[in-house]
Amino acid sequence: MSKYSITPSKQASLPRYLYQQATFKPVPVQNVNLAGQTAIVTGANSGVGFEISRQLLDLGLSRLILAVRDEAKGTAAAEKLALKSDGSRRESAVIEVWKLDLFDYDSVVTFASRAKEILDRLDIVMLNAAVGVPAKRAFHPQTKHDETLQVNYLSTALLAILLLPVVRKARAHQPAPSRITFTSSEASAWAKFPLGKETPILEALDKQVEDVDLADRMFTSKLLGQFFLHELAKRVPASVAVINGASPGMVNDSEFDREFRKTSTGAVMQRIKMWIGNSSAVAARMVMCAAVGCGEETHGEFLSFQRVVPMAPIIYTGEGESVSAQLWKETMEEFKFANAEGVLESLTE
Repeated sequence: MSKYSITPSKQASLPRYLYQQATFKPVPVQNVNLAGQTAIVTGANSGVGFEISRQLLDLGLSRLILAVRDEAKGTAAAEKLALKSDGSRRESAVIEVWKLDLFDYDSVVTFASRAKEILDRLDIVMLNAAVGVPAKRAFHPQTKHDETLQVNYLSTALLAILLLPVVRKARAHQPAPSRITFTSSEASAWAKFPLGKETPILEALDKQVEDVDLADRMFTSKLLGQFFLHELAKRVPASVAVINGASPGMVNDSEFDREFRKTSTGAVMQRIKMWIGNSSAVAARMVMCAAVGCGEETHGEFLSFQRVVPMAPIIYTGEGESVSAQLWKETMEEFKFANAEGVLESLTE
């Protein structure tokens, strides 16, 4: 019998998703005390990342690291987060702003090295930063990767791996394993790019061809993230870190898709979001549920509307197993410069 209460195909239904989005009311995480704990939140200066940060602090978090590309915006966010809802200051919380540019592998490596050198605890990692559907396609000048692929999949995956030694070292100073939560999406199931039909997969996604569906490329980047989460959790024991993913659902006030809104399709989608979408503050509750509101049973799992559900249907098929193995192989080859495989192997020593 399946461990899920719904089949992957039913979970992937767009009408079902829209119905849940319109009717489900996310509840905030309560009765959790994060005093003494340290958290990293990527993409923390606005939107869901900012609200995740606020909610962590409201639960008593002692040290918050805002991982942001723009340090000035990060500092402004930190100043807002330093104040409680009543206007008083959070005297017991330390809020820091660290530079992290997910367009740049060197920045990811530097960030992880800084964390390894400085942090003696790392209880929570919220891998939230991402780019939405762009107005036009762009490629990274050094890596030559599609920028959506670079940020949403590759650099986020690299950061997750490079923070594992920090997590392992910190385990001795923590009462429980660290939590690593990826901000994922139901849109992973709607990707149309024929993964596995062309190999290498990453090379196929980076082809500079005309008429690329940019929305589908964003969906595909999220699907790659689910494949990665599925594989990473097999290699990292839950005793070291509980690794999961969660969707914030449809958000009506985020800057995530500001470029897409400028298109005719994006303008229509924004009207739908204003009708049934949630604010970033409410949407953040769903990611918070995965990060601090659930237990070890969520290791390697995906949460949608505060419930563990199947990931994209392809992941559970024979074709998906082949794609997953190929993608993992290519990803480890991409990260050879950072000794990613060696990092993972060291966790079991």
